[in-house]
Amino acid sequence: MAKKKQQSGGTPATVALTAAGVTYTVHAYEHDPAHPSYGEEAAEAMGVSPERVFKTLVADVDGVLTVAVVPVAGQLDLKALATAVSGKRASMADPTLAERTTGYVRGGISPLGQRRKLRTVLDASADAHATICVSAGRRGLEVELSPADLTSLTGAVRAPIARA
Repeated sequence: MAKKKQQSGGTPATVALTAAGVTYTVHAYEHDPAHPSYGEEAAEAMGVSPERVFKTLVADVDGVLTVAVVPVAGQLDLKALATAVSGKRASMADPTLAERTTGYVRGGISPLGQRRKLRTVLDASADAHATICVSAGRRGLEVELSPADLTSLTGAVRAPIARA
């Protein structure tokens, strides 16, 4: 996997990756606003298994915004997320608040380069793959990197937070 040079017009996520000197690949595809699932659309467009494409969700755990990164093939287990960060109760965050806090739009929220860095939990299934894909900060743009690099850059906790 080759490191991509940052081009003008990059996203905060790709800028953060370049600044960190991390090896990554950018995958761009034509986003279809009519597609029912951003993540499944990305997997289909890139020809990548849905188990390797991860979606970024923002939840509220005991009043603290928390990022959950889970495979698009599964769903977030809110109880497991709360447990992973020693919380009691988790619910999905208000989409407007998630957008304002991260600096990204829904469907393009990246765990990288957020306006305000949020605590992050990466589903343990990421460990089964040499590389995974996450949003690069806008719809139709994904970044592929190692789970170890994603964990390091986000300070993520790894835990089983997804269910089929």
